[in-house]
Amino acid sequence: MSIIKTENLTYVYGDGTPFKKTAVDNVSLEIQKGELVGIIGHTGSGKSTLIQHFNALLKPTSGKIFIDGEDVWAEKTKLRDIRFKVGLVFQYPEYQLFEETVYKDIAFGPKNMGLSDDEIKKRIFDISRLVGINSDLLQKSPFELSGGQKRRVAIAGVMAMEPEVLILDEPTAGLDPKGRDRILGIIKEYHKEKGNTVLLVSHSMEDIAKSVSKILVMNESKLFCYDDTVNVFKRSEEITKMGLSVPQITRVFNRLKQAGVSIDEDIYTVDYAKKTLLRILQKGEI
Repeated sequence: MSIIKTENLTYVYGDGTPFKKTAVDNVSLEIQKGELVGIIGHTGSGKSTLIQHFNALLKPTSGKIFIDGEDVWAEKTKLRDIRFKVGLVFQYPEYQLFEETVYKDIAFGPKNMGLSDDEIKKRIFDISRLVGINSDLLQKSPFELSGGQKRRVAIAGVMAMEPEVLILDEPTAGLDPKGRDRILGIIKEYHKEKGNTVLLVSHSMEDIAKSVSKILVMNESKLFCYDDTVNVFKRSEEITKMGLSVPQITRVFNRLKQAGVSIDEDIYTVDYAKKTLLRILQKGEI
């Protein structure tokens, strides 16, 4: 069953003014429950505008959006429930930390959901373990933490609400490679433990390639494709032409194909490349 469904979703900024711009153009798609989906697209492609509709932060100019089978805008009184069901982590979420302690910052969302103190405490300790925040840090000010720790606390605050859909907009932005890998590892572990739907928005095809099972590609406000990761990377030439950079390992193996090496598979991770290359070498095809 689909957790997110859009029908001819269109959003126009500045409608009726000289600055009119269509940010999302007639997008129809279905995302199934429990999937880990990557969302990619160049700057201005419409991906950030699209995800804000999933959380009901934006109302469609036309078309419809359904969350768990429910028309989001049918009853405005239910928007609060929708926003608890779909959690959104913005870029640089650490800038939104504001409470006196890490504990209170993570507790803010669950508290607004009306959960009991015992349930809130349980969720805080559970999610702190998952994101790698030691219990001795919970009573510290979030502003005493390192940049990476702040990022993880901010993400934990949304995860602690246990939304049916967790959306992360460029969660690794500004981090070094080690920090990026740690955040991606947390996201994958969260998805594995909770089984909830996770949408990962990123400019980095490297991050997307090694993290998700399906990819949604936006291009010039339209849905270019939404398919299994391997099928999307079969269209690497088209993706490159629209201004996106496919993983370096994909480019290497595309060149090998062009040089006449028999490679049927589409390579998009280093581990898979290693296995493929060893198999080719064993067959003596290089």
